[in-house]
Amino acid sequence: MSNYQAESKERDIQRLREIQQELPDFLRVFFVGIAQTTSPKTRLAYAYDLRVFFRYLFEEHRVLGGVERKDLTVSSLESIESEDIDYFLEYLSYYIAPDYENPENATERHNENKGKSRKLAAIRSMFNYFYKKKKIPANPAAIVDTPKHHEKQIVRLDVNEMADFLDSVEFGNHLTEREKVHHERYKVRDLALTTLLLGTGIRVSECVGINIKDIDFRNNAIRIIRKGGDEVFIYFGDEVETALRAYLEQRLQAVTKEENEEALFLSSQGKRIQVRSVQKLVKKYTQGVTSKKISPHKLRSTYGTNLYHETGDIYLVADALGHSDVNTTKKHYAEIEDAQRRRASTKIKLRKD
Repeated sequence: MSNYQAESKERDIQRLREIQQELPDFLRVFFVGIAQTTSPKTRLAYAYDLRVFFRYLFEEHRVLGGVERKDLTVSSLESIESEDIDYFLEYLSYYIAPDYENPENATERHNENKGKSRKLAAIRSMFNYFYKKKKIPANPAAIVDTPKHHEKQIVRLDVNEMADFLDSVEFGNHLTEREKVHHERYKVRDLALTTLLLGTGIRVSECVGINIKDIDFRNNAIRIIRKGGDEVFIYFGDEVETALRAYLEQRLQAVTKEENEEALFLSSQGKRIQVRSVQKLVKKYTQGVTSKKISPHKLRSTYGTNLYHETGDIYLVADALGHSDVNTTKKHYAEIEDAQRRRASTKIKLRKD
């Protein structure tokens, strides 16, 4: 594991401990119990969602309403029925979320079915853990229906938009005069970064974690750490190689702080570039190129689409994108499969001419 991944993991663990201070004490054993099968990032997401759930119980529940966090025990879960969870999911459609650091800054929140499903997953995990450990007699979350959410059409760049996007990165097309000043300094870096994203389909979090030593130009491969912690080598083509070599020539001349010298992509402060910064630069370069809302993840979808069009191999696409379940890939690229099946149907001749 690289320093970047280790530091990211440590930050998630520290934040998880902070959020746990706002949760019932009995949940500590739950988070320890699932530590061997989940990542810190997953546990942190559960903590955020369970914080919303227990705040709802404090405000709304017929039995647990008004009961302070410190007074809740694992047996308190026995007061929660499946209908209570259904009511909670309905509550998520619209609620006022407090700012825990600045209480006066409460905000309105809306959850679509996808967000509700995520919070239900956290609740199910909690109930399932204590039920399996025989700490509670029933698991009401197991019989709550998962909210149905409709799959949105994948947003991606088409061939012309992809070319225009890279031209914008390289030449500063569509940028304001102020943006062009900044662009001249960072265009080589930005072109290498965006070309790498479009040419490999890696996640933005994987991209920012790359170190110089992870690049192998002899095999045109790059070592990354997948979301689940697995180390894999991703291969890239000539266009990515050209962009990376040009950036590295410039990058190695840069003066950086010693602790950041290993990072491939640097920010304007000479530190490892962050995910948020990459999201901003992708947004900047796509403005004027397309009306679509393009993010680094949409560049990943663009790569997956291109790879599928070229190979027709859904398993190869799943492997390249790092999907653990090919059904995830099939779900996202179903429309392409359907178009291919339609084209294939015209190739079958029942009678020869």
